[in-house]
Amino acid sequence: MDNVYITSAGIFLPNEPVSNDEMEDYLGRINGKDSALKNRILKQNGIKFRHYAIDKKQQSSHTNAEMAARAIDHALERSSLSPKDVELLAAGTTQADLPVPGFASMVHANLGFSACEVASFQSVCASGMMALKDAYAQIKSGEKNNAVCVGSEFSSRLFKGSRFEKQNVKSLSFDAEFLRWMLSDGSGALVLENKKSSKGLSLRIDWIDIKSHAHELPLCMYTGKADDKTGTEPTWLDYPDYESASQAGALNLKQDVRLLDRVVQKGVAHFFELIDRKKLSTDQIDWLCCHYSSEFFKQPIKDLMEKGGALIPDEKWFSNLTTKGNTGSASIFIMLEELMFSGKLKAGDSILCMVPESGRFITSFMKLTVEGAAAAGEKQYEIREVEAPELVLKERPVSEWLIRQLTNVWIEFETSLLKVPVITKMHQGSLSMDDYKLLLHDLRQQVIDGSQWITRAASCIDIELFELRSAFIKHAATEHKDYQLLERNFEALNEPAEAIRTGKKNIGSMALSAFMFNQAGKPNPIDLLGAMFIIEGIGKRLAGHWGRMMQDQLGLADEQVSFFTYHGVADENHFHRLEKALDHPLMNMDIAEAIVKTAKTTARLYRMQLEELGNY
Repeated sequence: MDNVYITSAGIFLPNEPVSNDEMEDYLGRINGKDSALKNRILKQNGIKFRHYAIDKKQQSSHTNAEMAARAIDHALERSSLSPKDVELLAAGTTQADLPVPGFASMVHANLGFSACEVASFQSVCASGMMALKDAYAQIKSGEKNNAVCVGSEFSSRLFKGSRFEKQNVKSLSFDAEFLRWMLSDGSGALVLENKKSSKGLSLRIDWIDIKSHAHELPLCMYTGKADDKTGTEPTWLDYPDYESASQAGALNLKQDVRLLDRVVQKGVAHFFELIDRKKLSTDQIDWLCCHYSSEFFKQPIKDLMEKGGALIPDEKWFSNLTTKGNTGSASIFIMLEELMFSGKLKAGDSILCMVPESGRFITSFMKLTVEGAAAAGEKQYEIREVEAPELVLKERPVSEWLIRQLTNVWIEFETSLLKVPVITKMHQGSLSMDDYKLLLHDLRQQVIDGSQWITRAASCIDIELFELRSAFIKHAATEHKDYQLLERNFEALNEPAEAIRTGKKNIGSMALSAFMFNQAGKPNPIDLLGAMFIIEGIGKRLAGHWGRMMQDQLGLADEQVSFFTYHGVADENHFHRLEKALDHPLMNMDIAEAIVKTAKTTARLYRMQLEELGNY
């Protein structure tokens, strides 16, 4: 699957910034009176400036589609992607200019694009993330090479004083007035491609995770009905005419503020779930772009994170709510645009984006990794989605527990390997021939010990566990000549065999071999099945992939890289034997826990071996 990169970003914020004191000059006063609630709400939300696409006569200066198109133009001006080459336009908004047709079609009409696929997403704040997820998935799968995503909002025209005066109201309810001082207009766009930008930093999309909670929570933010006391009220289309619907307040945008603490709770619960699923770790997050609608909600989010032991400190939070306003689905795009071009990011930084939605409660997260500009002519290699080698065991509680734990160990292991210098170079296409020779040299010093510790382990297994002893012996038989493959690859590079045969173990290899022999000498060292899971998993899952990358970028012949390409095929069969051993009828929870601990230790020491190449 292709990597997906955000290679450019653009924004459009209509007209001049509007201060707190000027807001009613643009939105209009209801019955000529200043709002009694405005200052209280503004004090809580912390917003100082925002933009409106209406003037002081409440006349529109732009359409929502025009604003979206302007943001896209801005993003493409910064990009090497031609507008004529865009393959997908995905757009999100809370309310388009027209009920029909789709918003993306209306945006497309304002752009200098050729024919392309379009996708329209209508929700509230999460609609922008939905558009991003669609574009990300299509590029990731290879269906598209590029896409443009946009989030755009034109909320101010819903809050014109004249609209409320027509309803003959003397004052607004808090639920209706709350949003009047919260929301504003603007758009943001991102360019997504299956390759890095050559012009500057790119943001690799690692994953996007979106969840709806509508099945368990009531309506919170809505328009189209007068209220939601019973859930059965008529919608705006059920009234005898549009005037009646408007007169009843069914077209007002409202929010039940009493429910807003629930969106905070659901958002942080989703955050903890991602941690449990090993999708993220707080100590690896350098930036948190959190779309909260009001500064009031920042502290409750932090408090819940801290209670769960996963607080992200203040200095890692990034928001431009106070200066750009709350622009709903566009907010995360506008936030990322500012951060991307701020000069604050550096290659390797990890960004977590958090976008909750109060409509009927949606929570969404996206993880990004900052990467440097691609060098001219430099070929990038796929960083595949991290996943554990599949274990197929009989359905028993202990087996199911073992699979879950080993899966977690593997995901943490493979993720950590991506940060090891030699692996990073493979993916960046910058591995040198000297790097490859050093890798062969240092692996050989540890691999030659493999069959020996497996044989020792077999000799320490009681006859009552004959089948397990046989499994270890068979495993040793397939491993005992592996070091010879490494030697032949080394010699095929015109290096003397003596140089690899008389080499020393690096300090990581020493630690790994010492641990293996120590465990192998214990009575019934069944826990070494955990070590086999890691080592055979490397063969099944990674060796062939690494071999193909190195062969391609270094121009290696088959006989110079066969150690890796052979294991990419042969270890599939080795893995089936491992599954059979793990399915032993005497398997119990004590043995399973020992297997997991040994797997975890082996994974850490194997990583150390690769980190310490050349360190003797």
